[in-house]
Amino acid sequence: MPELPELEIVRDVLRRRLVGRRIVEVSLSPKGGPIVARDLTGHGFREGLTNRSIESVQRRGKFLLFGLSSEAGGQSAASRGGRPLTLAVNPKLTGRLQLTPPEGKKAGPVHVTLRFEAPPEELRYVDQKRMGQLYLTAALAAIPTFDAMGPDALEVSPETFGSRLRRFRGEIKGVLSREQFLAGIGNAYADEILWQARLHPYRKVSSMSAQEIDRLYTAMNVTLRESIKKVEAAMGEDIHLKPRDFFAVHMRGGQACPRCGGRVSAITAQGRITNFCRSCQPGGLIRGL
Repeated sequence: MPELPELEIVRDVLRRRLVGRRIVEVSLSPKGGPIVARDLTGHGFREGLTNRSIESVQRRGKFLLFGLSSEAGGQSAASRGGRPLTLAVNPKLTGRLQLTPPEGKKAGPVHVTLRFEAPPEELRYVDQKRMGQLYLTAALAAIPTFDAMGPDALEVSPETFGSRLRRFRGEIKGVLSREQFLAGIGNAYADEILWQARLHPYRKVSSMSAQEIDRLYTAMNVTLRESIKKVEAAMGEDIHLKPRDFFAVHMRGGQACPRCGGRVSAITAQGRITNFCRSCQPGGLIRGL
């Protein structure tokens, strides 16, 4: 799943290369297109996008938001008084965006393609399992779960972080990766943040001290900000990539912990893998962990 660090770089690249450009054609694959492309305007996904210009590219949690001109020809919503639309992309587990010349090799099964001219390029939505969604909407609140997201993980203050954390029950990793708590963190970066904080992923939130909460907040910021730099260096302009070879523990079960040399554990539960070091992340409260 693309998480905050990857989507920060994708946003920056697309903002630099697509803002001000007009979508001249939209195509949907026969099978995947109708599944991933969701029109919330009532006027058609393809029809609603064609001939509109991209005015902005933003990130909210694990969504990318493309602000569109209100009418064909690139007129802004403000200048014409029309209704602005947003294309919201939620890649979920297997979705990616690819920006490429039309002849570029496909990075995976392509379900939605936006075409631009001068120079000719395509923004493709590829998704191996068709799990993500693209929403065309006039109101972000109409997107399922969008308004339920907590504050962005890069913007939350330490005070808000601590007060919000105390409202949630359950294990630390489960809470950290819940969009209702904070937006932007998923399974992979939750592992990395908890390793940085030296906290066991299955500790109960209710067992955490104030010092541990502060440590978790600091670890979150350090991990995300350092990862953004590493992703940027590895990804470059190839926004369909997901560079993660710099991870300390995630997907490194059985390997040596880079901090203490202990063995990295791998636990699979509810369809996701959790990796942590038993030696320097002590404190699990579940039998056998």
